[in-house]
Amino acid sequence: MPIMSGPAVDSSIQPQRILFFRSLSFSIGLGLSLLVFAPLALLTFPLPYLWRYRFISQWAHFNLWWLQKTCHLTYEIDGLENVPAKPVIVLSKHQSAWETLALQKIFYPQVWVLKRELLWIPLFGWGLALLKPIAINRKSKRQAMKRVIAEGRKRLRDGCWVVIFPEGTRVAPGKKVRYRMGGAILAEQVSCPVVPVAHNSGDYWPRKSFIKHPGTIRLVIGPPIDSMNRSAAEINRLTEEWIEGTLERIRAAP
Repeated sequence: MPIMSGPAVDSSIQPQRILFFRSLSFSIGLGLSLLVFAPLALLTFPLPYLWRYRFISQWAHFNLWWLQKTCHLTYEIDGLENVPAKPVIVLSKHQSAWETLALQKIFYPQVWVLKRELLWIPLFGWGLALLKPIAINRKSKRQAMKRVIAEGRKRLRDGCWVVIFPEGTRVAPGKKVRYRMGGAILAEQVSCPVVPVAHNSGDYWPRKSFIKHPGTIRLVIGPPIDSMNRSAAEINRLTEEWIEGTLERIRAAP
């Protein structure tokens, strides 16, 4: 029997330990930054909306930087030339929490369509409420759709991008769910183009996973889809086909 001077180290486990401690460092920084930013964000309540947004969105910018420093996870963007000069509706793939941070750097200022329960989270939800999201009650689909149309129209008129995740929840890479019609109905009702967004964030920051993997997330912005003379069903179909087809090409690339 060989003699060991200390505990054995499994080389196959060590990389996982490194990933764990990097991810832990990121989570600690994210949590501490929230404790700092959230109370300060509440103090911006009397300020004009754009001033509030400019300050509160720095939290997302910081955590993207912190993610790169701790987890060695960065990103690249293709298709910036497809971003219209004025705000429209953005329909994005949803695989992780990463895109909720990254999209804030591309589409500025923006509001999300989200479930109202998120606004009830202490500190985080209170700060989120200052950004004027379109908060809906998912249990009442008819009322939720009316709210999306009414408030979406107003936000677009006020110069805000309206960001919607048509899958409704984070979806693991390789899996597909039916795209919900809310974003497409809004586009049809207000005659507003849709900008589709595809990315592979779930390959590096998996849903419901603590571990973040090093690498480069690729995000692609597609050409605007015109909603004029198109039904919501056609807008939704074109959006889904572009996002899912682009995602397949992203994941197939070396």
